[in-house]
Order: sequence, then structure tokens, then C-alpha cells
Amino acid sequence: MRSLIKAAGLAVLLLSGCGKESIPAVSDQFLLAVPKGFPEPDIPPDNALTISRVALGKRLFFDPALSRDSSISCASCHKPALAFADDMPASPGIEGRPGTRNAPSLANVAYQKRLLREGGVPTLEMQILVPIQEHNEFDFNILEVAERLKKIPAYVALSDSAYGRAPDPFVITRSIAAFERTLLSGDAPFDKWYFQNQFYAVLPAVRRGFNLFNSERLNCGKCHSGFLFTNQEYANNGLYEVYPDSGRIRLTGLEADRALFKVPGLRNIAVTAPYMHDGSLASLEAVIAHYESGGKAHPNKSLLLKPFTLTAREKADLLVFLESLTDNHFLQNPDFQ
Repeated sequence: MRSLIKAAGLAVLLLSGCGKESIPAVSDQFLLAVPKGFPEPDIPPDNALTISRVALGKRLFFDPALSRDSSISCASCHKPALAFADDMPASPGIEGRPGTRNAPSLANVAYQKRLLREGGVPTLEMQILVPIQEHNEFDFNILEVAERLKKIPAYVALSDSAYGRAPDPFVITRSIAAFERTLLSGDAPFDKWYFQNQFYAVLPAVRRGFNLFNSERLNCGKCHSGFLFTNQEYANNGLYEVYPDSGRIRLTGLEADRALFKVPGLRNIAVTAPYMHDGSLASLEAVIAHYESGGKAHPNKSLLLKPFTLTAREKADLLVFLESLTDNHFLQNPDFQ
């Protein structure tokens, strides 16, 4: 919670955009390829997408210079081949300091209304401050990052081209956010069938699994809804009776929010194991078994969670459907490497 408060304070002080800022040239306009069936994402007026801004943000995303000892980058925990998630329960920070939560996928993060598991950060620009200052992550300061980058001629030139100013907190946060908004994933086999009308893009088992997923017996689609497969709300799914991580109550102070976490999207879910906020379930089979059990008793557990029994074929169909959400074009896109 302290990190959220500090990040919000820094955002007010550092993201005001004071100083010279260039107006993007028409020739520098970045054409965002929005997948069929997806709405246009909201782009902040003060951070229009341009080729130079996205290029600068991409370079910073992969640069360990953002961490105090220059040992890890954003991509250390958000790996492109894993849909910008990680394959560890919690990613370590500098000096091997233990992480506290499972790194979520950044695919389609442009559409997320609130960031972090509590939903306490409203914009991508503000979110970037959190890992930079977090002791167990980058353990640095955005002002010190800016001073480090000002000593690198390439960053000075890129920053001037993108924003008409030297590298500073405004440039760092906005350029990384610009790059992250280009991480759109919507070309999985499921999309080819459901949004692009390619009926034979998936097997009948996928269609059966999708119907089962949305059935009242399972209720998965009530929380994992829409084109992102998340309603972007907060829920307790009965993972534990007592949670070491108190969840959304850290933000709101409301007992009704204890052990509630933001519902994650399911796109590319087959490559983002392990699962849950703490990475405690190693496979999709384990996730299905958890929900089949109805979850453990907790005062705030969602009323949608009830035990059910699946046949072997139903389990197979459900798995095949979830695997059909894997967008290999996104995972292998050279623009994201």
C-alpha cells in the first residue's frame, strides 16, 4: 500500500508535462493494428502514439538501466514469448529479492481500466512508477533513472525526437506506456472462428468447450467475459481460507474487499502458467480442478462459485478451448522482441 501511495504522489509531481513538448509530425504517426472484434483503445491526448515514442518506450522496456543495479528490466518479468507474463510464481527483483505476486500478462493492457491486483493505479503512465520504486523490484527512483539516461546520447536523441525534451520522468513513463499500448493480441484460433467468421479455424471441441465455459453450470463466463475474457472487476475465488496477501482491502480498507483480486484476462492463458495472484497453481488442469471443487470457504468468496463435476471429455473440451486463446502471431511478433 505504501508503494501505491508513493506512486500516486510521484505521478502528481512528475507527470505534469511541464517544459517543451513537440507536436507529433504526421509522418511519425503510429498506426495501431486493432484486432477485428476489438474496440479502439483509449489513447491519452497528451500521449498520442507515434513511431518515435513507441520505439523509445520499447528500448526502455528492455533496458535494465531502469533498475538500481542495472540487472533487470521490465522484460525480465514480462517476457514476450510468455505473452509478457512470467513462468515463475513470483519474479525476483534486483539482488534476487523475492517478488510478492505473479506477474500478469501485458497483452491488451491498453484496455485495462485499473492496474495492479488491487486496481489502485488508473493509468499505464502511473503504473510504471510502481516497479521502479518498489524495494523488491527495481529499487530505484524515477529522478535518478532520468539522470542516468541523460548521460546516454542515444536516449537524449530519441527523447528529443519523441517528445521534444531530454529524458525525464514525463518522457520515461509516457514512452513505455506508448509501447505497452501496442501489445494487442487478437489473432488466436478462437478469434479466427468467433470474430473473423472462419468456421473451420477451430475443432468442434473448442466450440463445445466455449459453450461449457459460458454455461450456468460452470459460470466461468460471468467473470471472464467480453473480448478480454475479464469483466475487470474484483473477486475472491476461494483459493484459501486465510490469505497471506490481503488483496484489495489494502487499497480500500473495506472488509468486504479482503482477499479480493482483479479478475485476470484469459488470452494466451496456456503459456502464462503458473496461475492465480500468487502463482500457486502450476497448470490449467489444476485450475480446473480448483473450480470444480467449488473452492475453499471464505467470507468473501464469490457466490458464483459452486462445485460441479466434469466428464473426461468435458475437461478435454474446456482445455482445448482455453488453448485456442493462444495467439502465436503475438507471441512471435518481431515488433515485440
